[in-house]
Amino acid sequence: MAGGMRKLWLGLVVGLAAAGLARAVPEPPHPPGASEAPQRVLVMLRLPPDHPRPGAAYGGAYGDNVSQAARRRAVAALARRQGLSVDDNWPMPLVGVDCFVLVVPADRSPEAVAAALSRQPGVVWSQPMNLYRAEGEARGAGPNDPLYNAQPAAREWRLAELHRTSTGAGVRVAVIDSRIDRTHPDLVGQVAISENFVVDRSGAPEQHGTNIAGIIAAKADNGIGIVGIAPGARLMGLRACWPAPAAAGRPAATLCDSLSLAKALSFAIDHDAQVINMSLAGAPDRLLGALVDVAERRRESVVAAYDRALPGGGFPASYPGVVAVAAEEAGPPPPGAYGAPGRDIPTTLPGGRWGVVSGGSFAAAHVTGLMALMRQRRRLGPLTLVALRGGDVDACASLGTVTPSPPCDRQYTAADHR
Repeated sequence: MAGGMRKLWLGLVVGLAAAGLARAVPEPPHPPGASEAPQRVLVMLRLPPDHPRPGAAYGGAYGDNVSQAARRRAVAALARRQGLSVDDNWPMPLVGVDCFVLVVPADRSPEAVAAALSRQPGVVWSQPMNLYRAEGEARGAGPNDPLYNAQPAAREWRLAELHRTSTGAGVRVAVIDSRIDRTHPDLVGQVAISENFVVDRSGAPEQHGTNIAGIIAAKADNGIGIVGIAPGARLMGLRACWPAPAAAGRPAATLCDSLSLAKALSFAIDHDAQVINMSLAGAPDRLLGALVDVAERRRESVVAAYDRALPGGGFPASYPGVVAVAAEEAGPPPPGAYGAPGRDIPTTLPGGRWGVVSGGSFAAAHVTGLMALMRQRRRLGPLTLVALRGGDVDACASLGTVTPSPPCDRQYTAADHR
């Protein structure tokens, strides 16, 4: 877009949007607002085969009360012997474990404690509680949506032509992130399910999740704002992340941890999400990996942001079967990853505003939306993304793999693709 036109569109946007790719960092305040965070480890005990009871709450209907009480006593005794304390627990029937959270004294290493706990009788495994931080650049500023022409996907992906073939109608997309602003005029009615898996009960809408939701599924032809890649999709807003205040030498961030992400991922799988967006990256995590395995066995696509600063792009992007996506503007994506628009992306902000964001998180959201378009046309069976020789996604050719006729007027030739 010419410089004058870009400035014109950027001048229409209001507010600032935090953007970026999540990275693993030392554990910051949790719950939100706490000045110091305890070190924590997760301990997994084997669950008996699940027998859900009619009318029981999610996560509380697995195993009988006697066996659950026995597991709690066993973990409490184990914690006492190790000089730890029990903080929380959450059954994970999808992977056959009951997950307990133990607090580790400040003078001990969570890694060493987890290794010792893993050797205890009855423990399936133990791991440190991993934490993730979202960070990145921030800036303010077809259809009758006024910011449509400022969207990179409108030009690069030929979004209006894609929408003549598919809008993602009825496809269930889980957004595992911070809380989405469901009252935003571009998102009203787009979030079919909203659940909170973070300890605090704040009801305020949050920025990163609202950014992601807008890129995936903002309403089309409503005369305001932007158009989502899949405006017909039905979002599950699964809050597993929270905003944390700025700390010394570190800006304000959006954070998630192993347990909150596992709770949200379990919910998404149990409620038949067809595409799952995880715009975050960090350390490998055995519990989350086990849940991703379940999702893939059920043909649920998991899309994650690729962090170029982490080995293999970080977890979950590096995990087998996960669709890894990097911001194309940062250069060709590494082998095994795809490139998608990730710079100067207009999207939704809390409070009925719009802003411009940049980072790998938002490249992943583009591909999540594209996979929702594909899933509308192929309800069952695998999906295949097509990439150009440079590694960037060819959205028209990708959607063309599930349609009898090309969705766009112009197609690249086979020689253009990798």
